Amino acid sequence: QVQLVESGGGLVQAGGSLRLSCVASGRTFSSYAMGWIRQAPGKEREFVAAIRWSGASTYYANSVKGRFTISRDNAKSTVYLQMRSLKPEDTAVYYCAARRGTAYSAYVYEYDYWGQGTQVTVSS
Repeated sequence: QVQLVESGGGLVQAGGSLRLSCVASGRTFSSYAMGWIRQAPGKEREFVAAIRWSGASTYYANSVKGRFTISRDNAKSTVYLQMRSLKPEDTAVYYCAARRGTAYSAYVYEYDYWGQGTQVTVSS
């Protein structure tokens, strides 16, 4: 079992930046690939970014490529999402998720553990 707690959300103007953090507890953090998934009002959950257990490989949705960066610090059991050049369409609840095994996934249903989410609101 893994417990995930996100932080760092908030209100920001378009063009601004935010950094989300997710701290994991429970099983060995480095045993899991990690992802960030978001859900806008009235929409389904959408994959944003993922990272392998080692941090050596990452993958991004086209909508955030070049603007968002996912990283992890296994010593601190923490995964980050640095978001730059934010747009109003990035407004959503952002969830941190863990997937058993070392390989990441772009499929939301393949993640096994979820945090409670943190709200990101981008004003125009």
